[in-house]
Amino acid sequence: MHTCTTDIAIVGGGLVGASLALALQPLARARGLKITLLESQPPQADSSTKKTWQPSFDARSSALSWGTRLIYEQLGLWDKLSSHAYPIEHIHVSDRGYWGSTQLDHREQGVDALGYVVPNAWLGETLWWGLQQAGENNTQVLAPAEIDQLSFPHPDQTELRGRLGDQELLVKSRLVVLADGGRSGLKQQLGIADTHYDYEQTALVANLRLSKPHQGWAYERFSEEGPMALLPLDGDQMALVWTRQGEEALMLADLPEEEFLARLQDSFGKRAGRFLQVGERFAYPLKKIRAKEQVRRNLVILGNAAHYLHPVAGQGYNLAIRGVTSLAADLEAAARQAEQEGKNFHPGDLAVLTAWQQRRLPDQDAVVGFSHSLIEIFARKQPLLGHARAAGLIGLNLFSPARRWLAKKAMGLEI
Repeated sequence: MHTCTTDIAIVGGGLVGASLALALQPLARARGLKITLLESQPPQADSSTKKTWQPSFDARSSALSWGTRLIYEQLGLWDKLSSHAYPIEHIHVSDRGYWGSTQLDHREQGVDALGYVVPNAWLGETLWWGLQQAGENNTQVLAPAEIDQLSFPHPDQTELRGRLGDQELLVKSRLVVLADGGRSGLKQQLGIADTHYDYEQTALVANLRLSKPHQGWAYERFSEEGPMALLPLDGDQMALVWTRQGEEALMLADLPEEEFLARLQDSFGKRAGRFLQVGERFAYPLKKIRAKEQVRRNLVILGNAAHYLHPVAGQGYNLAIRGVTSLAADLEAAARQAEQEGKNFHPGDLAVLTAWQQRRLPDQDAVVGFSHSLIEIFARKQPLLGHARAAGLIGLNLFSPARRWLAKKAMGLEI
């Protein structure tokens, strides 16, 4: 059996878990804390090859807001990450079948970009590079680790049991962070319930090649069947998120490439150019899920395990990263206060974690509500409402304060 004792155990070494491990580095160095990251499928690096990583058509991507860029700058990752971070300089928002649209521009906000699109493979590679730079003094990675049991045998300690490769694994930790995704089996094991809303839609995700460069434009096109987003990648490539009803989405996912592109062109139009090539298509059922409990003594739930959103506003990952950095900051503040009061710092202190959750609720409520309301407003098949939506989009174009408010929402700077 492999046994280890740690201060903070993070279950899930994906984008959220790895980001948290990096955000906790200042606390770990200052307080001599040990962080353990448990990941079931670590990335494989070939040290013998000198090939430069390039985005591929079957890679999914994440939209990073301007606020998330600032966070990764603070973590010392932006210089590396930016080599494959493609700026969103303009956003075109429209409603199919109705006149009226609005445009957001980075220059109106006084920033280099409204946000960025980064292939997940490169984002993950950068985060794991950051962990390697941090070294093993404060942080250890256990992989491939499968955790199937979480218990609280003592008031100040948790136990994680599972397997590390072909060995049994026991991890004793003062704080456990579940960042193991929207289907967290450990969360279910603990009896933590979710609020759940099924949109009865599926998102088709793929990368496209177009007939002309996108020049930094992103497109959000609403229709009664569901929204469609095109996000800029490298040159003439864009990331597609196309929302359709479940059966139709699966049918579209299986179409021959030429027919799929024709259906897509007919739905979107030719504003972005002609669609020439599509990579591997992924299909994801869309639900709104939010954990009713996000903290317990010695336990925090983060990322998709805490809140899973419709991708319409592209804010799910950005919301999660703000949770990551605020948790790290609150734990650092609690450690300083404990030192000033001559007390021992415990990262799983319920009062500290509850206070953190209460501070996060307004951001979560705003983002979850904003994303859900967009779907509710644009999905209704009522002509009068459609004309009202069109008038609203035209109004946004004419009324700069409202347009700036919407841009700040997209940039992750307004809650």
